[in-house]
Amino acid sequence: MPRDAFSHVDTWVFDLDNTLYPPSARLFDQIEVRMTQFVMNATGVDRPEADRLRKHYWASYGTTLAGLMREHDVDPAPYLTEVHDISFDTLTPDADLAARIAALPGRKIVYTNGCAPYAEKVIAARGLSGQFDAIYGVEHADFLPKPEAGAFAKVFEQDGLVPERAAMFEDDPRNLAVPHALGMRTVHVAEAPSPADHIHHHTDDLAYFLRLLTDR
Repeated sequence: MPRDAFSHVDTWVFDLDNTLYPPSARLFDQIEVRMTQFVMNATGVDRPEADRLRKHYWASYGTTLAGLMREHDVDPAPYLTEVHDISFDTLTPDADLAARIAALPGRKIVYTNGCAPYAEKVIAARGLSGQFDAIYGVEHADFLPKPEAGAFAKVFEQDGLVPERAAMFEDDPRNLAVPHALGMRTVHVAEAPSPADHIHHHTDDLAYFLRLLTDR
């Protein structure tokens, strides 16, 4: 049973985007448009090239922001404000997910490559406010993004969690490699599995998976 594999866990780490809400909400459709516009403004390229750069930076550096900072010395604060200035109307409260998170023993935290103020808005729109002991954004890792090991080190040190007693839930399989290496239990949250040695479990329904861990 999955529950047995998590019996040692006392800290539960959740990614935000496409993890605490379903991809069908399509928030990233809005964010990607704003990212591309920011790249255009920051670099002076046209839209097709900006869209290419956005994807290239994400693939090469973990986030578009990381690429802009490293290659164009972009100030992260305006970027994070602009790209996350979106509508949350497609998000709906999920009482079942809230109940399942509340039932987990120990501390629950959110760790996202977005910023914490954006995460708080998403959490509120999903009806999950008050369920988490801490919310960490990319700013808490000095703008170093997952999947870089240094990003996890900075956030986990601030939180004080013990990786060997923690679990990580993520939609991006790249971001589970370091947690696995640190001794965390890893769960890939996505419609389709992405088999890899660093992924212990897969689910396409987070609330249902958490129910398996908490129902007796």
